[in-house]
Amino acid sequence: MANPFVHVELHTTDLDSAKAFYQGLFDWKLQDIAMPHGTYSLINVGGGTGGGMMKQMMPGVPSSWLSYVLVDDINAATEKAKTLGATIVQDVVEVAGMGWLSVIVDPTGAPLGLWKAKM
Repeated sequence: MANPFVHVELHTTDLDSAKAFYQGLFDWKLQDIAMPHGTYSLINVGGGTGGGMMKQMMPGVPSSWLSYVLVDDINAATEKAKTLGATIVQDVVEVAGMGWLSVIVDPTGAPLGLWKAKM
């Protein structure tokens, strides 16, 4: 399948409570990684799409999940989304040597992450 969903991420107002809740509910294995903006907790689900959790960085914005779709060319996909009417919330940025991401909001108001893994 072209452009599969490859990662889901919880941006939460209370990281410790979210970690306790989801570990208790699903027995997810979490691995904390120190990042410049705080702790990022990788979610290992054992199979299927994994993800991560982090503190919500936008004041006043409630906790929410964000899905990421794999793209071949992060810059081209981000620009194409813009030409199709998307708003670029986070322009292309490298993530700790693992790849690149951008975050868009489609013309209907739905947010979506784009991801290009480093090869």
